[in-house]
Amino acid sequence: MTSSSGHTPRIAMLSVEDAKKAAASQGIPEMMAPLSVFRILLKNPALAREIGNTLNMLLFKDNQLDGRLRELIIMRLGWATGSNYEWTQHWRVATQMNIPAEVLLAVRDWKNSKILTDAAKAVLRATDETLQTGSISGACWAECKKHIPNEAALLEMVAAIGNWRMISQFLLSVQVPLEEGVASWPPDGVKPANAPADY
Repeated sequence: MTSSSGHTPRIAMLSVEDAKKAAASQGIPEMMAPLSVFRILLKNPALAREIGNTLNMLLFKDNQLDGRLRELIIMRLGWATGSNYEWTQHWRVATQMNIPAEVLLAVRDWKNSKILTDAAKAVLRATDETLQTGSISGACWAECKKHIPNEAALLEMVAAIGNWRMISQFLLSVQVPLEEGVASWPPDGVKPANAPADY
């Protein structure tokens, strides 16, 4: 199945109707089923269930980490890994949370930003360090502890970085397309240099 942009994923998507049926059988919220990522993931229902549970917890259930910081982490991962789907999906999530566009765009070059808070810069540094070395340095950890209220929230920060890094890798490797009618790389179409040319 080819997307509206002419892009064909490496694993064909289920129809929306079949994805809804598969999602229901796994207890996955119906709102997730029409998303391109789940129309592919649901080819492996057990895997889709476990990923869906993790996403549901980190996004919606008893969160300890400030959702605004979580979304900046995800936007940074989308930008740093060149994941159009991750950036584009979470642009919508973040703007629905009333995070200003200029704050979201600042993650592109967060070290030189004049508008990001110290808390935002701490979690973005943690994100970049994890991408670069696989872990968060002691100095960065100490900085995060200044701004994140408790150990439960710190654990959620680490899990969020790891989860959406994995999701980005999945999206890029399987070449999951955007949904019909969704514009790439909002709000301005600018994409990072490492974004795949054909995806």
